Parts: sequence; C-alpha cells; structure tokens
Amino acid sequence: MKHIPLTAALALLAPPALAADEMTVLLDWFINPDHGPLIIAQEKGYFADVDLEVDIIAPADPSDPPKLVAAGKADLAISYQPQLHLQIHEGLPLQRVGTLVATPLNCLLVLADGPVTSPADLAGKKVGFSVGGVEEAVLGSILRHHGLSLEDIELINVNWSLSPSLMSGQVDAVIGAFRNFELNQMEIEGVEGRCFFVEEEGLPPYDELIYVANTDSMDKEMIARFLAATEKATQYIVNHPEDSWEIFAGTSVELQDELNAKAWVDTLPRFALRPTAMDAGRYAAFEAFLNEAGLIPSQNPVDMITIDVTAQ
Repeated sequence: MKHIPLTAALALLAPPALAADEMTVLLDWFINPDHGPLIIAQEKGYFADVDLEVDIIAPADPSDPPKLVAAGKADLAISYQPQLHLQIHEGLPLQRVGTLVATPLNCLLVLADGPVTSPADLAGKKVGFSVGGVEEAVLGSILRHHGLSLEDIELINVNWSLSPSLMSGQVDAVIGAFRNFELNQMEIEGVEGRCFFVEEEGLPPYDELIYVANTDSMDKEMIARFLAATEKATQYIVNHPEDSWEIFAGTSVELQDELNAKAWVDTLPRFALRPTAMDAGRYAAFEAFLNEAGLIPSQNPVDMITIDVTAQ
C-alpha cells in the first residue's frame, strides 16, 4: 500500500484558496505621480496581501470616472473634493470614502518676472482657465480677498493649455494649474513661474484628490481593505522616497522623464498619511463656501458628502 506523506494529506484536507476580490478603480487622468500610492500598492503586492485584485484604469475623458461610479460601472474613482460637492447636488449618488492628496494642489500661476506681483495686480488683465464653475468660484474668492471681482478681469478658456498660454503671453495668469506639475513644466522649459496658493488667498482648505464610491452600492469592507493597502504604500513612499520612485517609474517608459521625477518629489509630502481619516469641518466649510459663491442652492449635511468606511 502506498503511503501519502503527512504534508500532502493535510493539503488535501485544507479548504481551497479563495479567489481575490476584483476591484475596478478609475483614475482622474493618465498615470502620474499623484497616483503613487496606488501604483506602489500594486507593485509591492499590498493589494494582494488583503485579497484584492485591483484594475487601475486611466480614463479617456477626465470627467467620466465619477459618472461611471455613479452608474455602477466601477467600484471607485479618483476625483476632486470641490467637484464632489457639485456632483452630489446634481443628484449623483456619490460619497467620499478616502483621501489620496490631502492638500490643495491648485494655484493661481503667473510669470515670476511678469507684471503680476500680487493678485491685486490682475485688474484689467487676462486670466486663463480650463474648467468652469469651481475654478471661477476659486478665482472670484482670491480676487475678493484683494478687493477685486471677476468683473475686473477678462476670463479666457485655454482648455488644458495652462502653462503654454501663460508662457506665450496669451494670458497674464492661469487658475487651475497644479503646483507640482505646471511649475516644474515651466522650469524645465526655462521659464520661472510663481504660484499664489489658493489656501493662502482666502479659500478654505480642501482635499485635492479623493476616492469616491457609489452611495447605494459600495462595499465598505472591500474599500477599507483597499485604503489599508494604499496607506501601507504611502508609508513606504515616505520612508523610501528614492526606492519608491524607481518602482513607480519602472512601470512605464513614459514616466521616466524630468517632469515626473520633479513632480514625484513635490507630491510626496502631500499624500494623505491617513486616507480613511475624515475631517467633517473641512467638508462643511467647503460646502458653505460653494453655497456662498452661488454654485450650490443649499448646504448638504457632511454625512451625505463623506463617510468613514472603517466605522462600525
């Protein structure tokens, strides 16, 4: 009689390994350093460690991801806190479930050696923008902080050509530029820019990049595992910035350039160290800001905008 080794016998008795839960995450744009924690979590196996198989997808249209999550086509989307407030008022069943970048990245960008040394100098000047609504409210708030209004400037839609329109002289300033990208892009091209940071110019602080999920169908337990993995990845990035950059850049030839390398360094201190942490006051203050700016008709309660998926 042939004897079966004890280890083999135990293996036969063991329950079959469960398949990892599949999860689809839509990015807000093409992969860039803003998405560092997701890519590091993927490459270091942190998602696999919590039984997740995560499909990270860059959108064809940056405005689509929240709409697709609202329609039940994906589990999570990376979006922006200011836009989330508006989308909820538009009736989309969305809530913030975590934070990726915990500070504003947006800034009012001008030429360092140009005539604008303060937002007060924008009277009679041209200001470029790419997305209406929130950016106009942000700019209006900055101008009011300096005794001006939107009527004192000329707004020009430059689409996504923010820094090129500024460097070419088409406009005197642009709103909506990201301080970790456009500033570096200009420096690489030999033009020095200057950012007026929105949170220093009268705006309430906010989370730039957040994870949003469908209010009605989200799997809180699965999302909590996802956020735990990205938190671990963020800790690795902070502890090993150079090694994490090598891992991140190694995933695509397109990432291996000077702009992404500089943006990585500037983005690193802005990642949310506690992605599940919820600052109710921050969301209430921004909801009030948008209401006062006339962009939303009323103020929703905070628990309608953001939740803590780890709360029991």
